[in-house]
Amino acid sequence: MITFALAKGRLADKILKMLPTIGVDVPQVKEDDRRLVLCSADGKYRFFFSKPSDVPTYVEYGVADFGVVGKDTILEEHRDVVELLDLGFGICKMCVCGPKDKSLNYDKVIRVATKYPALAKAYFEKNNRNAQFIKLNGSVELGPMVGLSDCIVDIVESGRTLAENNLEVKEEITTLSARLIANNASLKTKYEVMFELFTGFQRWVGEQNDKNFKK
Repeated sequence: MITFALAKGRLADKILKMLPTIGVDVPQVKEDDRRLVLCSADGKYRFFFSKPSDVPTYVEYGVADFGVVGKDTILEEHRDVVELLDLGFGICKMCVCGPKDKSLNYDKVIRVATKYPALAKAYFEKNNRNAQFIKLNGSVELGPMVGLSDCIVDIVESGRTLAENNLEVKEEITTLSARLIANNASLKTKYEVMFELFTGFQRWVGEQNDKNFKK
């Protein structure tokens, strides 16, 4: 049995729709389905759904052979997994954001509110900037708005939330997207079937790129 760990939400929905195109039998999932673990009718595949931050953990410990999760989570969690493929969807950017019309003063220690303290710390240290990192789990935009922080490090898609809260992108850290990851041991013990699935993912990504190019 090949097990997939999928990040709940849009990433899981996208993957469940594409897996049949590469020959993977996917169980029927209803809109109000609350099951966390699903198995295919042919018994070859198992799927379970977790918080994005937990997907690399399940893959590292071999509970899952494959995982699909955002690059932001991979960078933040630093788990011992193999990153196989950029799936080309879920594209966004990790950015440093702050109040409009107000520059960030890097001559002093600035306070950074973020859901991604490890990623933020690595970026600020790389640029030789002193900062204090404040971990938040909710709307990090509140940080500079209520005086908790000078800026935030967060994912930016459309930028609408920033604009509506008088914030703007100050610096772009990196571009993010959904990635296919795998367990190291599984790649050795289940090589043939995993390689076949991997080539299916590759083919699907190539087809999506062709469609986008022709638009």
